[in-house]
Amino acid sequence: MSMVPSRSTPISVLSATLLALSAASSIALTMSTASVIDSHLHVWATAEESLVFPYDKAPPSQLQDMASPELLLERMDDAGVDGALIIQPINHKFDHSYVTNALQKYPHKFKGILLHDPSLSVELAVERLEQLVLLGYVGVRFNPYLWPNGELMSEDSGNGLAVYRRCGEMNVPVCVMCFQGFGLHFDDILALIAKSPDTILILDHMGFCALNDDGDKAFGQLLGLAKYRNVFVKVSALFRNTGGVDSYPYDKIKHERFLPLMNEFGAKRLMMGSDFPYVIETEGSYKGAVETVRSWVPAGYDRDAVLGGNAQRLFGSWN
Repeated sequence: MSMVPSRSTPISVLSATLLALSAASSIALTMSTASVIDSHLHVWATAEESLVFPYDKAPPSQLQDMASPELLLERMDDAGVDGALIIQPINHKFDHSYVTNALQKYPHKFKGILLHDPSLSVELAVERLEQLVLLGYVGVRFNPYLWPNGELMSEDSGNGLAVYRRCGEMNVPVCVMCFQGFGLHFDDILALIAKSPDTILILDHMGFCALNDDGDKAFGQLLGLAKYRNVFVKVSALFRNTGGVDSYPYDKIKHERFLPLMNEFGAKRLMMGSDFPYVIETEGSYKGAVETVRSWVPAGYDRDAVLGGNAQRLFGSWN
């Protein structure tokens, strides 16, 4: 089931709307706010809802009915979170209808990050990006594991690079998920940056640089990207980066990952994220994840930036 505009949408209307969105995004880059924004989480259909919004891949059974927008809003309210970026979940893969429904139902609470489909032609991939932007999607997720084995996101003839470049033209950030380790994708990411330096690139979950020898080496590479002004990092899914040697409230991650990121990138290029609903299975749960990052940054401009100001600079106001 798809909720994407018809391909018969007049090009003049599409272009004019995208131009306006791009201009609004440029203005947003100068804005600041004290609102708290969760930069990374997911929603998916409950078992009952999946009859209307079918899964491509069933979610974990214990979380199947725990990721509805309504349950998320309860968690956000309890934690004092004002808005959130919903990342299109792999459970619905390239069918964005469930997330689109949430964006339309709660437009003042949610914005969306679409999941890029590497199987499309260049033309269709760019068209799909533009159409989903019109539906409230403000960013793109690149999952390198969806590309055919051996192919890179930065291939000159591929749709990934075409979409990445178009995102630069539209001021639409691209989030990259290095689930199996940042080091595996370092050269590919460098190539993307070199080929489209104006595109905003965001690394999910601190690049998945776990607290171990491989993660330490990859983290050094990640810190080296601080010299590129359009590279940002999500301080999200802390529980995915423990390397088995840390636990809530993540003191080792604070000192070995977060503080070095603050030193190299500065507060202006870091964003708090929870990775709901997975985070609710961890000690501290959703509220604990938000409060942990809050406690790491002194009150004032830096805290406001990390907890929400940067998300609103990049993705627009939630007001």
